[in-house]
Amino acid sequence: MICMGNEITNTDGRRLTHGELSVLRKRGVAAVQNGESPNAVARILGVTKAAVYNWLSLYRGGGWQNLEAQKRGGRKPALGPKEMEWVYKTVSGGDPRQLKFEFALWSAKLLMAAIRRELGISLSKASVCRLLLQLGLTPQKPLWRAYQRDPETVGKWLEEDYPTIKRAAKRAGATIWFGDEAGVRSDSRNGATWAPKGCTPVVSTTGARFGLNLLSAVSAKGEMRFMCVGSRVNSDVFILFLKRLLASSERPVFLIVDGHSAHKSAKTAKFVAENKGRLRLCFLPPYSPTSTRTNSCGTI
Repeated sequence: MICMGNEITNTDGRRLTHGELSVLRKRGVAAVQNGESPNAVARILGVTKAAVYNWLSLYRGGGWQNLEAQKRGGRKPALGPKEMEWVYKTVSGGDPRQLKFEFALWSAKLLMAAIRRELGISLSKASVCRLLLQLGLTPQKPLWRAYQRDPETVGKWLEEDYPTIKRAAKRAGATIWFGDEAGVRSDSRNGATWAPKGCTPVVSTTGARFGLNLLSAVSAKGEMRFMCVGSRVNSDVFILFLKRLLASSERPVFLIVDGHSAHKSAKTAKFVAENKGRLRLCFLPPYSPTSTRTNSCGTI
């Protein structure tokens, strides 16, 4: 990503030479293409956001040479500054459902339809793909979050509850762990393969489906413990995992988990109480899965 510095200056293009203005334009367009938002580029370069979108429109109409300040005339680009701004804000600020489309993810064809319907401009798929890259937008796998998640509750947990847990763990000489479960099935289809167009490939596999569940815990320092089981995760399985976690830990364990029924069952609560302070379960807000990074791992 291009580093543009943090100083904000008010740039009057009328006071710049043609060469200086050309460099400024190219600098701004390159920064957007490398992931900076047009608004951020405008703020850092000390120009208006309309100027940045105008540069992007000029670039789209004729490439880098079209950003030379002494150049004039040429074919008017199909998308002007306002249209470029609309595309950027539409894609980066929401999803197609806000424009009454049924699908939640932007594809080139869907954006083609949106531009044609909202702006009255017809672009090819290749042109839309180039446009998105010119605006610094790339295809990415999205993160999905439950709409039931309450940001205020999550914020309170991060700002108040978790610091309280950290203080209590420090007093008890305990290690904080983040726990969760995940499952995988033999009939899961997560990959892709190449094949002749119109001929869907067939992969031979067993018709006997099976699955595995993984219970894992990651400490705040990056240590990891995990256990694989072929059965569903219930209280007995979760308690077995807790026993192994305690056996591998010299210090008391503070385990942060979600609201899974196995975590909050009476049997699990009884096991926690029986461990006389060596184990404490702390719960996340609803619809807030744990998220940590690991540096080392071990099997329990």
